[in-house]
Amino acid sequence: MAKKPSIPKGTRDFTPSEVIKRNYIFDIVKKHFQTFGFQPIETPSFENSDTLMGKYGDEGDRLIFKILNSGDYLSKVDEALYSSKDSNSLTSKISEKALRYDLTVPFARYVVMHQNEIDFPFKRYQIQPVWRADRPQKGRFREFYQCDADVVGSDSLLQEIEFVQLYDAVFTDLKLDGVNIKMNNRKILSGIAEVIGAQDLLIDFTVALDKLDKIGEDGVKKEMAERGLTAEAIAKVEPLFSLSGSNLEQLESLKELLKDSETGSKGVEELTFIVRTIEEMGLQSAKLSIDVTLARGLNYYTGAIFEVGAPEEVKMGSIGGGGRYDDLTGIFGLKNVSGVGISFGLDRIYLVLEELNLFPEAIDQSLQVLCVNFGEKESIAALKLVNELRKAGIKADVYPSSTKMQKQMKYANNRNVSYVVLIGEQELESNSFVVKNMTEGSQKEYSLHTVADFVASLS
Repeated sequence: MAKKPSIPKGTRDFTPSEVIKRNYIFDIVKKHFQTFGFQPIETPSFENSDTLMGKYGDEGDRLIFKILNSGDYLSKVDEALYSSKDSNSLTSKISEKALRYDLTVPFARYVVMHQNEIDFPFKRYQIQPVWRADRPQKGRFREFYQCDADVVGSDSLLQEIEFVQLYDAVFTDLKLDGVNIKMNNRKILSGIAEVIGAQDLLIDFTVALDKLDKIGEDGVKKEMAERGLTAEAIAKVEPLFSLSGSNLEQLESLKELLKDSETGSKGVEELTFIVRTIEEMGLQSAKLSIDVTLARGLNYYTGAIFEVGAPEEVKMGSIGGGGRYDDLTGIFGLKNVSGVGISFGLDRIYLVLEELNLFPEAIDQSLQVLCVNFGEKESIAALKLVNELRKAGIKADVYPSSTKMQKQMKYANNRNVSYVVLIGEQELESNSFVVKNMTEGSQKEYSLHTVADFVASLS
């Protein structure tokens, strides 16, 4: 007996309904990317290994899918290396390429390779799949799409303001109200570490602080102590736990706390400019809030940090994020090219829209009109009608065989068809067609010479 087929763990098949809904999100995101002046690029699904390896840390390197060399890939491996079972050394001999882990490093490589063709500042968007050899679990897959937008070649804070507006525009268009765009600044976190005397423990400090919403104030203090922060340093952090008031009031408190740190004061100044400008311009449906505990990708970001939370009624992790980086292309030798970028979490956004029933009602309707097949002559007439309907932009089809009426109507119901067309022997003689409204159960007859009348009734 043939073995039942399967797919690799962490990958998915998508039904027609799921693809339509995903494309709905893609189309809205893409529309606003273009409205904001971003240009599309695409990069290969796999890169040279040396482009990717060493760019994500040891954990990231472990999760990169390596591609075996073509042909007899073991021929270049000597017996001593093979016998040593040193997987790292062996991999470099048998694999020169790897599937991309994200879109950011390939984008940095793209900018360096095409720097003489690019007009800076370069606003790019990219919507493509990425692969990670992660342990599959709910909401985490080995193959998934990323939707990224970045601006490189400008250190203007107007870019950060535009990204807040971009998030707001997309989520408003998706009818997703109550989205919370949280912001912080890497300089603020560095400044806090400086004023409490923990510059050398910056990572430990921020990793603990980032857990405030999960383990509470006491839990954070305990973890900070375990990570080597002194009791005096922890005491100086306490004002962060009680920050309150509006965004600008919180920034005023931070300004006072960080007055002795040039770096921290600069971070407060940058964030204040962004918040003041956004408040002056206003947002459509999203809200902007300061979150001094936000530290995502601390080693990577150098300025503003974004994280987008779903509406409170949905239990979901972040549905977007990003930040400012001052030297993205430096890893490939092109120094001092500042950039800022954001990403949309497609899979989580999909789950949120599904849970809140926010997809349009008719989104699953891949077929509006189905012509019943009564026989050869009737089906030819139906095909001519369908041809006219398709030219008018109507999604229409003819059932391919003259099987039982019950089977054809069941097919129409399963496809969520709104109108079933009947062209039988009688209709052929009268040069007409009958339309059955599947929602109302009503019927109406039209002349085959005035198909436009039926098309007009669909609008």
